[in-house]
Amino acid sequence: MPEEALDATREAVFEAGGGRIGDYERCSWYTPGTGTFFGGEGTSPALGESGREERVAEFRVETVVPEARISDAIVALTLAHPYEEPAYDVYPLLDR
Repeated sequence: MPEEALDATREAVFEAGGGRIGDYERCSWYTPGTGTFFGGEGTSPALGESGREERVAEFRVETVVPEARISDAIVALTLAHPYEEPAYDVYPLLDR
Protein backbone atom coordinates (compact mmCIF):
# COMPACT_ATOMS: atom_id res chain seq x y z
CA MET A 1 0.00 0.00 0.00
CA PRO A 2 1.19 3.54 -0.51
CA GLU A 3 2.68 5.25 2.54
CA GLU A 4 -0.22 7.70 2.81
CA ALA A 5 -2.61 4.74 3.38
CA LEU A 6 -0.45 3.02 6.01
CA ASP A 7 -2.05 4.46 9.16
CA ALA A 8 -5.65 4.27 7.93
CA THR A 9 -5.39 0.63 6.86
CA ARG A 10 -3.61 -0.41 10.07
CA GLU A 11 -6.24 1.39 12.13
CA ALA A 12 -9.08 -0.31 10.24
CA VAL A 13 -7.63 -3.78 10.84
CA PHE A 14 -6.96 -3.00 14.51
CA GLU A 15 -10.55 -1.81 14.97
CA ALA A 16 -11.73 -5.07 13.35
CA GLY A 17 -9.91 -7.09 16.01
CA GLY A 18 -6.40 -7.46 14.63
CA GLY A 19 -3.06 -6.61 16.16
CA ARG A 20 -3.48 -8.10 19.63
CA ILE A 21 -0.74 -10.24 21.15
CA GLY A 22 -1.26 -11.03 24.83
CA ASP A 23 -1.57 -7.75 26.72
CA TYR A 24 -0.29 -5.75 23.73
CA GLU A 25 -2.48 -4.02 21.16
CA ARG A 26 -1.87 -2.43 17.75
CA CYS A 27 0.97 -4.87 17.00
CA SER A 28 2.17 -4.92 13.41
CA TRP A 29 5.29 -5.09 11.30
CA TYR A 30 5.85 -3.19 8.08
CA THR A 31 8.61 -2.60 5.61
CA PRO A 32 8.99 -0.58 2.40
CA GLY A 33 9.32 -2.19 -1.01
CA THR A 34 8.37 -1.86 -4.64
CA GLY A 35 5.05 -3.14 -5.95
CA THR A 36 4.48 -3.90 -9.63
CA PHE A 37 1.27 -4.26 -11.61
CA PHE A 38 -0.22 -3.96 -15.07
CA GLY A 39 -3.77 -2.59 -15.05
CA GLY A 40 -5.86 -4.16 -17.78
CA GLU A 41 -8.68 -2.62 -19.76
CA GLY A 42 -11.33 -1.08 -17.54
CA THR A 43 -9.07 -0.62 -14.51
CA SER A 44 -8.57 2.65 -12.70
CA PRO A 45 -5.36 2.39 -10.66
CA ALA A 46 -4.95 4.66 -7.63
CA LEU A 47 -1.34 5.13 -8.76
CA GLY A 48 -0.03 5.01 -12.31
CA GLU A 49 -2.00 4.26 -15.46
CA SER A 50 -3.93 1.40 -17.06
CA GLY A 51 -2.29 -0.39 -19.94
CA ARG A 52 1.30 -0.22 -18.76
CA GLU A 53 3.44 -1.90 -16.16
CA GLU A 54 3.88 0.26 -13.10
CA ARG A 55 6.41 0.17 -10.27
CA VAL A 56 5.36 2.02 -7.13
CA ALA A 57 6.77 2.53 -3.64
CA GLU A 58 4.61 0.58 -1.19
CA PHE A 59 4.59 -0.84 2.32
CA ARG A 60 3.99 -4.48 3.21
CA VAL A 61 2.17 -4.78 6.54
CA GLU A 62 1.81 -7.87 8.69
CA THR A 63 -0.26 -8.37 11.82
CA VAL A 64 -2.11 -11.11 13.66
CA VAL A 65 -5.88 -11.54 13.59
CA PRO A 66 -7.89 -14.08 15.60
CA GLU A 67 -9.49 -16.69 13.33
CA ALA A 68 -12.99 -15.56 14.27
CA ARG A 69 -12.20 -11.99 13.12
CA ILE A 70 -10.43 -12.70 9.81
CA SER A 71 -13.46 -11.89 7.64
CA ASP A 72 -14.04 -8.63 9.54
CA ALA A 73 -10.39 -7.66 9.15
CA ILE A 74 -10.41 -8.37 5.40
CA VAL A 75 -13.54 -6.26 4.91
CA ALA A 76 -12.05 -3.43 6.99
CA LEU A 77 -8.78 -3.56 5.07
CA THR A 78 -10.55 -3.56 1.72
CA LEU A 79 -12.74 -0.58 2.64
CA ALA A 80 -9.80 1.46 3.99
CA HIS A 81 -7.36 0.61 1.20
CA PRO A 82 -7.09 2.98 -1.78
CA TYR A 83 -6.45 0.22 -4.35
CA GLU A 84 -9.23 -1.37 -6.41
CA GLU A 85 -7.80 -4.84 -5.68
CA PRO A 86 -5.69 -4.80 -2.50
CA ALA A 87 -3.54 -7.89 -2.05
CA TYR A 88 -3.54 -9.75 1.26
CA ASP A 89 -2.46 -13.15 2.54
CA VAL A 90 -3.88 -15.17 5.43
CA TYR A 91 -1.56 -17.65 7.11
CA PRO A 92 -2.69 -19.88 9.99
CA LEU A 93 -0.35 -19.74 13.00
CA LEU A 94 0.20 -22.60 15.42
CA ASP A 95 0.31 -21.77 19.13
CA ARG A 96 2.62 -24.31 20.71
